[in-house]
Amino acid sequence: MKKILQITLVFIALIASSNLANAQLQSQHAVGARFGSATGITYRYTMSPDKAIEGILSIQGNSESSRFRLVGLYENHMPLYNDFTWFWGFGGSVGSYTHKAYTNAQGDRFDKYYKLALSIDGIVGAEYKIPQAPLALSLDIKPYFDFLEESGFRIWDGVGFSIRYTF
Repeated sequence: MKKILQITLVFIALIASSNLANAQLQSQHAVGARFGSATGITYRYTMSPDKAIEGILSIQGNSESSRFRLVGLYENHMPLYNDFTWFWGFGGSVGSYTHKAYTNAQGDRFDKYYKLALSIDGIVGAEYKIPQAPLALSLDIKPYFDFLEESGFRIWDGVGFSIRYTF
């Protein structure tokens, strides 16, 4: 796992250093939906042709727990090919974990409880702006280091696909 992370970081650094042209983000605002391990709402505000800030409000749950997270990211966008751009960035998130009350197979009862979620987040992805429509599609990976819940680094938990309306 460490070797994969090192190769990924070297690859990103090489691309970033070799492609310094402006990505020219085509819209000031983009709002939409993010799908993946944490589904939610995403909003991106373009600060300059190649810089943006993004907020993601995500909700994730299963039969035992649920998670709410508000993520803030600072992103750098660079051209890839025609209407494709790639981006990378960093930020953080705050939220909560709720572990639902349940009874296990042995009959032991566990009450509902809450935990604070706090993390440092990164993001790397690619976006396609549909030329004749106000839509953008993106695929990204959003690794994060969770300080409080499990105190661990998660890489593949944050894979997501977003559809955004641009204006």
